[in-house]
Amino acid sequence: MRFGRVQSPERWWLKYTELAILFFLHAMAMAMWFVPLGTVLTANGLKGLVAAGFATSGVSAIISPLIFGAMADQRYAPVKVLRGLAVCTSIAMALAATSIGQRWGWVPTLILMHVHALFSAPTFGLSTTIILSRLSDAKREFGPIRAVATLGWMAGCWLVSGFHFDGSCGAGYGGSIIWLVVAAYTFVLPAVDPPRSTARLSWKQRLGLDALTLFKNPDTRTVFLGAAIYNIPLCAFYPYSPVHMKDLGLNATTAWMTLGQVTEIIAMLSLGALFTRWRLKTIFLLGMTFGIARFAFCGLGGKFWLLAGVSLHGFAFAFYLITAQIYLEQRIPSTWRARAQALLSLMNSGWGALIGYFACGAWHDAATTDGHTNWPLFWGVLAGSIAVIWVWFARSYHGRPGVDPSTFVPPTLPPGTPIEPGNAGG
Repeated sequence: MRFGRVQSPERWWLKYTELAILFFLHAMAMAMWFVPLGTVLTANGLKGLVAAGFATSGVSAIISPLIFGAMADQRYAPVKVLRGLAVCTSIAMALAATSIGQRWGWVPTLILMHVHALFSAPTFGLSTTIILSRLSDAKREFGPIRAVATLGWMAGCWLVSGFHFDGSCGAGYGGSIIWLVVAAYTFVLPAVDPPRSTARLSWKQRLGLDALTLFKNPDTRTVFLGAAIYNIPLCAFYPYSPVHMKDLGLNATTAWMTLGQVTEIIAMLSLGALFTRWRLKTIFLLGMTFGIARFAFCGLGGKFWLLAGVSLHGFAFAFYLITAQIYLEQRIPSTWRARAQALLSLMNSGWGALIGYFACGAWHDAATTDGHTNWPLFWGVLAGSIAVIWVWFARSYHGRPGVDPSTFVPPTLPPGTPIEPGNAGG
C-alpha cells in the first residue's frame, strides 16, 4: 500500500514512522562497522589490511546485490530477503570482529570480512526498495525519510566514540547487535510478494544479470557509470580522513566524521524543493561540485579546513547518489526497481568501491614518505579527478523529460511479467 491523501493523518504518520525507523536502525548498524574500521584494524596490528578490508565491500557488491535484488523482484518479498540477510550479517560481523581482536591472522580475518560484506552489500538497496515502493510521491517524501537514515548513521558513530570503541572490536560487536534489531524490526513491516511471471526464468534473470539491459538508455547508462567513477575518489574519504585527523591531533575521529552527516541531512531535506525547481542534471552536477570543494578544502591544511571539507561530504554524497536512486524510482517500472537499485549498488559500492579503495590506497602510499603523508597533494589530486568527472557527466547526460516508466520494457522482460507501475517492493 502506498501513502496517499485518502489515508487518515494518523495512518499516514504511522507508515511514515515505520519506514523512517527501518532506515535509522539500518544505517546505525552499517556505521558502527564501516566508519571506525580503519582505526580498528590499525589499532589491532592490521594497518596493512585497511585497503583490502574496505575493498571487501566492493568485491561483494559486485556479486550479491543483483542476485538478491532479483530474488526480491521475482520470488520473495524484499522484507523477507532483508530479514535473512540481516541475521547473516550480524553473525558474520561478530565473527570478523572476533578475528580482529583475537589476532587470528590476515587470511581468516579477510575471509570473514568478505563473508560479512557479501551479506551486507545488498541490504541498503533492499531497504530503499521497500521504502520507495510505499511512497506515492518519492521526489517529495523520500528525502526526509532518507535523512533519518543519516541520523541513524550519526547515532552509530556517536555510540562508537561514546563507548571509546574507535579503535576497539567493540564497535563490531555493537553493530552485530543492531543488525539483529534490524532483523527483528522487519516483522513489523508488511511482507508483500512481488508480481509473479508466467514465464520460466532464465539463469541470467535469476542472477539479476538481465538488469544490465538498463544500460541501453543513454541517460540511465550515464547515471550508472557516473555513480561508479564518482565513487572511486570518494573511497579515500572514510579510510584516510580519520588518519589525517589523527595527524592533526584530533581524537574521537568517528564522532568528528559525523560532520558530513549534518550537511547530508540538510541536503536530504532540501531535495524535495530542488526536484520541483531544478533539472536532475543540475542537481547531479551540484553534488559533484561539492565533491570537488570537499577534497580541495581538506587539502588546504589545518584542522579548520579539514573539518570544513568533511562537512561538505553530505552535500557531495546526497546530491548525486540519492538523486540517482530517485532517478531510478521515476524512470524504471516497479517490477524492475529492486534490480535497478541493486545495479546501482553494484556500480557504486561494487566496481567503484573495488577500484577506488585499492587506487586510493596506492595513491596514499605514493603520497607518503617516511611515514608522513603529503595531504595537500593527496587531496588535491582527488579533487582534480572529480573535476574531470564533472566535465564528462555534463557532456554525457542530456535528460529525457516526460518519460512514462510504464512504457519502458527492457528487451529481456519475459512474457507475462506485469509492467505497470505498482507496489512490488513489499
